[in-house]
Amino acid sequence: MIRPDYLKQGDKVAIVCTARKFSREEAKLAIELMNSWGLEVVLGDTIGLDNYQLGGTDEERANDFTKQLKDPDIKAIWCARGGYGTVRIIDEIDFTGFVDNPKWIIGFSDVTVLHSHVHNLGVETIHGIMAFSVEKSLVESRDSLYRALFGQELSYQIKGVEENRCGKANGVLVGGNLSILYSLLGSQSSMDTKGKILFIEDLDEYLYHIDRMMHNLKRNGLLNDLAGIIVGGMTDMHDNAIPFGYDAKQIILSITKEFDYPIVFDFPSGHGVSNLALNLGREVELEVLPNVVSLKFK
Repeated sequence: MIRPDYLKQGDKVAIVCTARKFSREEAKLAIELMNSWGLEVVLGDTIGLDNYQLGGTDEERANDFTKQLKDPDIKAIWCARGGYGTVRIIDEIDFTGFVDNPKWIIGFSDVTVLHSHVHNLGVETIHGIMAFSVEKSLVESRDSLYRALFGQELSYQIKGVEENRCGKANGVLVGGNLSILYSLLGSQSSMDTKGKILFIEDLDEYLYHIDRMMHNLKRNGLLNDLAGIIVGGMTDMHDNAIPFGYDAKQIILSITKEFDYPIVFDFPSGHGVSNLALNLGREVELEVLPNVVSLKFK
């Protein structure tokens, strides 16, 4: 995998809308954070645009993202927020030359479209807080993004939970939002997960839909040859009046019961309170013990 250059003080970071709208007023805290790191912020043309839910028309959002990709002075592109809309523009973004001059693409949730698509181009990305997230983000989430961007050591240790499946694995970390990964199946943006460690998280989904999505990932071969699974926040899950009968952890364990790779639950990344940065496309070492889980980026 190709690794973009780590950032240094004085570098420029562009904030753009690929999905939901984001105002210049809302951008102030994100700008302050980047400035405190010694970075200069460039607001994309889509910041402040209002097209119903979206931050501009599809053409405006695709053109803005392409513009930042082509600008040699921009060293990272920070997606303003998620919601919905990135899939509407992914085929209109011009990635010509990106592999030769890569830059960090940062975000989560709907930005999983970009993570998956860019992984297929062979370039690392960062799953982490977005500009919209800064106000409610924890210090640990912001600090982890700093370390990921500036090339400092990135490793995590979290408390184990009883549902974890113990084991040790090495592999390239891939993934993102489960609903988005499911929606990309069959497209050129869907990725090969063979031998890799899959990270998944989700928000505001019914349990039966988690079951449906996991079964379809399995039927498409995305779960069969993994090195391991890391499950982040399964946040604000819903059930029907007649209960589905299984929670998210039970669903995932049941669908993967024939495999012996390690599985981690409650990893503090995603839509939950904590959203630790993850270098997607990076080789990692995962160790799951009964009481502790360690994840080390190489």
